[in-house]
Amino acid sequence: MKKIYWLIVFAIVINASQAQSSGIDSSKYPRLVTFTTQQDHDNMMQQLGIKQLRPGPSGDAMASNHANYEESLANPCPLLPDILTTKKNIKVTTPEIWWKIRRPEIAKDLEQEMFGKLPEKLPKVTWTVKVNEVELIGRTPAIVKQLIGHVDNSEYPLINVDIKMIEVLPLNIKGNVPVLMMFGFPSFPSPVQPSPAEMEKLNTVFKEMMIKYDTSLKAIFEKYPVYNPITRLAGPNFLVLPAVENLSPTEQLLAANWGYVTIDPNSIQADNGAGLTRGIIGLVNKGQPRKPDDWGALRAWSWGAARALDYLESDNLVDAKKVGIEGVSRYGKAALVTLAFEQRFAVGLIGSSGKGGATLQRRVFGEAVESLTGGEYYWMAGNFLKYGASDSKYGSKTGCDLSVDAHELIALCAPRPTFISYGIPGKGDANWLDHRGSYMAVIAAGAVYKLLGVKDLGVSNDYLTEKMPPFNTSMLDGTLAWRQHDGGHTDAPNFKYFIPWATKLLNNH
Repeated sequence: MKKIYWLIVFAIVINASQAQSSGIDSSKYPRLVTFTTQQDHDNMMQQLGIKQLRPGPSGDAMASNHANYEESLANPCPLLPDILTTKKNIKVTTPEIWWKIRRPEIAKDLEQEMFGKLPEKLPKVTWTVKVNEVELIGRTPAIVKQLIGHVDNSEYPLINVDIKMIEVLPLNIKGNVPVLMMFGFPSFPSPVQPSPAEMEKLNTVFKEMMIKYDTSLKAIFEKYPVYNPITRLAGPNFLVLPAVENLSPTEQLLAANWGYVTIDPNSIQADNGAGLTRGIIGLVNKGQPRKPDDWGALRAWSWGAARALDYLESDNLVDAKKVGIEGVSRYGKAALVTLAFEQRFAVGLIGSSGKGGATLQRRVFGEAVESLTGGEYYWMAGNFLKYGASDSKYGSKTGCDLSVDAHELIALCAPRPTFISYGIPGKGDANWLDHRGSYMAVIAAGAVYKLLGVKDLGVSNDYLTEKMPPFNTSMLDGTLAWRQHDGGHTDAPNFKYFIPWATKLLNNH
């Protein structure tokens, strides 16, 4: 306890001096704590009474503690929590029992043990359009907006959170358009450029500035009087535009009359443990460390996506009933958590999400629960650390002790269209992700889709016997879909399958 106490005191002293320099009277507010990731991790272990965690496996096949890739050793506890039996041992035989009893049970357990609970009181977000312009993106004219979502920090002004987002909507489309929201790094796809006259002025001034900086440059500009250091970006060549199937994912969306949004997760919550006393988590906690059942970064990112959906609901060019969520890797986890807990999202494309996403936690294949409890623990609730503990007040726990698993997280998305995407190890979508563990979870989750009156993958729900199909096999006949493409750690090759699949299902809804 003494070690953590002095760490907090040290952090408070540093942040008090920073607040003074910013003009904020920090004495009116709880003092902001600054931890390193290791200090934050130690603090959570101490709160939970954990003395020792098991180390996660190494991704190096030559290491002595290398990850397991033997299927015969991958299922130490093969029986999953029964997705259609309530805690009081009532069989879920109707949609009513699912919605009123079983689904809330699962959601509560996922919050408590894996992802954390949303705070009871959350600040409002005010959206401002910073830039609004018409761009030509490949063959499609589009309205492009740069947006900032300012989170109300009036209750704790020592932390500022501004959500960054780019919205791109096809122009000249009759009616409202569906939109795919993607976790990533927002940028203008094809920024509007200065006119030729403006470019001439820019070059004249720039040359003058350069000559003032270095007079020897005057001779070079006189030798090449037509040369301009600042040039316009090359525009599209309409004679050699690529075929639609060769377009980037975002251009494919626009060509199919979809819009898209890119939202920056790190502007919502930092992707590290040191940031947990900042971002939206830190703002709500008034700069203090998390409690064990507080939300982690995945849940925070999903909250930010929901606030972006609030804005889209106010945009009369958007069909807010047809907004999807997409992400790859850690953002694939976030996309799945978003679709599961934020029921206004209509469809999801979940790319290469692995542990904490669509892969079963209790499987021991590649990435392990211990990989997260000792590494990216900040994605999860503090309580998740218990399942990597070898010595704690709870004893020793593993993924087998979890009361919930990935099949139930996927089931919370039902009956909305959910597309689970992976690549292949040979191209970089590593075995570490446990593709088969995800397929098993999808198979098991299918029972809920059927219960709610929609199609799953079209096979049985026996996750222990159903075999994962070869890559490039499209299992897209249902509302729950699976496709492992022949590319790497990306979902880009599956966009040409996802877009028509999602369009058909949303139009039929």
